[in-house]
Amino acid sequence: MKRDILTIRDLSSEEVFRLIERALEIKKKQGKTNFPLRGRILGLIFDKPSTRTRVSFEAAMIRLGGGTIFLGKADTQLSRGEPIRDTARVLSRYLDALAVRTYAQDTVEEMARWADIPVINALTDRYHPCQILSDLMTVQENKGKIVGLKIAWIGDGNNVANSWINAAGLLGFDLVLACPSGYRPSPEALEKAGEKVRIVDEPVEAARDADVINTDVWASMGQEEEHGKRVEAFQGFQINSELLAYCKKDVTVMHCLPAHRGEEISEDVLEGPYSVVFDQSENKMHMHQALLEWLLA
Repeated sequence: MKRDILTIRDLSSEEVFRLIERALEIKKKQGKTNFPLRGRILGLIFDKPSTRTRVSFEAAMIRLGGGTIFLGKADTQLSRGEPIRDTARVLSRYLDALAVRTYAQDTVEEMARWADIPVINALTDRYHPCQILSDLMTVQENKGKIVGLKIAWIGDGNNVANSWINAAGLLGFDLVLACPSGYRPSPEALEKAGEKVRIVDEPVEAARDADVINTDVWASMGQEEEHGKRVEAFQGFQINSELLAYCKKDVTVMHCLPAHRGEEISEDVLEGPYSVVFDQSENKMHMHQALLEWLLA
């Protein structure tokens, strides 16, 4: 039976920890593989621009011995109104798995409904499960554990924040999110959050004694016209050295990139000794290897 990864909640907690363990093992043994996905093909349908997600998926598949076919939306008949169900059924006959980066969560869900192959959510406006899998791997790598930590999120209640909420509810770590009024996470994510997730108004409250502090841009893709309004609304929600002083002394600073230095995070913190943002980016490739191997090998 095929498995789709549309949100973190499509996995059990045991499966998440197993993927993290395998991704760390793959990272340790870089370059040493028996190419378990030789002859397999991953399709990438991307409606949104990407650096890390696209390249990490392509590199992961190649390192596993497989290949990829990249399809921007304009490259397919979807751009001319072909129903998703038709595209999904056709691509299922050419490919072994499909990663979809798009706007609406409904789009990736419909693709999964009609496809006979695994469909992976490579980002929608609502969720970004693969990002959180690699972020959890980064936390495990740096802290030696995930459960028992306090993880703080500062800023927009966006797709990454929603996926952190899903992960906290699934795995049982403490997550405190400081988001301005009007920019909080989706009600759908919060409904299933559980008692380990809290939303607060003040960044200091979220940051106090945090083991990990995390953020993302204030205006995500598709929200560029709101940038000025959002910059005004998010004043005081920057991760900077003043906010870091409230965290634990060995705090880990995370950002999924790209970053707007001087907005959601200061230059000195992003480039400072507590930042793991480039390890975090690298870990996307290792986690994608673990995920694709699990789905297809």
